[in-house]
Amino acid sequence: MALHPQAGQPAASEQLINVAELVSQYYAYKPDPMAPAEAVSFGTSGHRGSAANSTFTDTHIAAICQALAEYREHQQITGPIFIGKDTHALSEPAMLTAIEVLSANDIEVVIQTKQNASRGYTPTPVISRTIIRYNLDRTAEFADGIVITPSHNPPGDGGFKYNPPHGGPADSDVTGMIQERANALIADNNRDVKRLDYRKAMASGSVKEDDFMEPYIDELAQVVDMQAIKAANLTLGTDPLGGAGIGYWDRIAEKYGLNITVVNDQVDPQFGFMRRDKDGKLRMDCSSAYAMAGLIELKDKFDLAWGNDPDFDRHGIVCQSSGLMNPNHYLAVAINYLFEYRKAWPDTLKVGKTLVSSSMIDRVASSVNRELAEMPVGFKWFVEGMSQSTIGFAGEESAGGIFLQRDGKTWATDKDGIILCLLAAEILAVTGKDPGEHYQALTDKFGAPAYMRVDVAATLEEKQKLSAMDASVVTSDTLAGEPITAVQTNAPGNNAPIGGLKVSTENGWFAARPSGTEQIYKIYGESFKGDTHLQALISEAEQLVGKIIR
Repeated sequence: MALHPQAGQPAASEQLINVAELVSQYYAYKPDPMAPAEAVSFGTSGHRGSAANSTFTDTHIAAICQALAEYREHQQITGPIFIGKDTHALSEPAMLTAIEVLSANDIEVVIQTKQNASRGYTPTPVISRTIIRYNLDRTAEFADGIVITPSHNPPGDGGFKYNPPHGGPADSDVTGMIQERANALIADNNRDVKRLDYRKAMASGSVKEDDFMEPYIDELAQVVDMQAIKAANLTLGTDPLGGAGIGYWDRIAEKYGLNITVVNDQVDPQFGFMRRDKDGKLRMDCSSAYAMAGLIELKDKFDLAWGNDPDFDRHGIVCQSSGLMNPNHYLAVAINYLFEYRKAWPDTLKVGKTLVSSSMIDRVASSVNRELAEMPVGFKWFVEGMSQSTIGFAGEESAGGIFLQRDGKTWATDKDGIILCLLAAEILAVTGKDPGEHYQALTDKFGAPAYMRVDVAATLEEKQKLSAMDASVVTSDTLAGEPITAVQTNAPGNNAPIGGLKVSTENGWFAARPSGTEQIYKIYGESFKGDTHLQALISEAEQLVGKIIR
């Protein structure tokens, strides 16, 4: 994908969404049951779409919530359902729809009170933590949760994620059932969807307000050494990118005596304060140097800085030594640090990574004598390991990660951008070196890999062809001049299908897979022999994919 000439520059007025029009489309547009592109579709991170193209509407969310209510009844989930929302324009109307349907199904709904610094918004990791806290030591009446967010996607998008009682993303079996039932409801014009007028729902007693924010902040010292950060007297900066954790950093600073400056405290559903991403679009991607250009320009004012995406499940670490860190680089540093300094962690804990994350992680895991649990893309694959405290750290290439408490117990089972940012501060406080400097030390030891991801627009049919790939599509014995050592269509960590293909050699690999949330396919590549070898890997991967989708 060619770099847009305005990448990293401020948003242009003509690209800002019309919020009133978008919300009107949410209620006015109806999906066509005969159009597959307009159906409910749960990808790796829930159902996503936009009201503007009839893929995220009141009809969709009402059907999903009715299907979810029926699923809960079938599974005998009788506790409350905690709902969080981010700052995208469609998140508020989607929450209202959810409240109307769930309350009509006699489900206890708990939402964040607006009477505090959170302004009624809730990050994904806070919902996960709230579920786990509520269900701890229970034998009945378990709680679950919903997060209404399209993550880092553009301002016009909406998203809906379901977290069962284990606190993490629902697995494919669960989302498949919800998806199938929701689409059946839509095909029947939502006639079987129960619904209560919003004002009546709020007065019914089924909907309660609670503070998810303060208990989460109060418990942070269980997972990060907040005392060490305070003692180091670090000057820290953060740009929440207008997201759901907008009020969290000031409260964290106040409670733990930290010097954290929030450089941008705006909440704007147009996200007009954003810098343009590599393709010129507004996308709140805290792992993109273009979207994060504003904070990067301020890096020398702080010992360390960071940003988060709108639902705060991702992290972007900005160091004086290196600028914005590649997510793969920071994951390797975090793993290396945690398995050295978490003395209470048992020696049996594994390192979790997605199949398309950097092989630097493999080398680090080996150096700390830990077994690698390599999974398909999607954080749902790490839930069991984090719930049972058999995986100490789990991370994915797109800037998501989670780790256990300092005592080795479960913290959360979904990605947590807040603790990954605070861990970066702990690393600097304890070692005197920022994560960028630590990564340089890793490259001195293991070599410096070159990593790339290429996104290509794809139709639904093309994505289906890529998902159906098997090892037989690879007919060559070599890749970019090296003998092929492995062709994988299943992840070694759990033998689950990866929905694509990974081909490896001694010094490099590529993977190709369709996106679960966008109309694109992705080619990942990494080489420990440098950029020229990486380009050869990517080129051969593109040729292979081109033959498959024709």
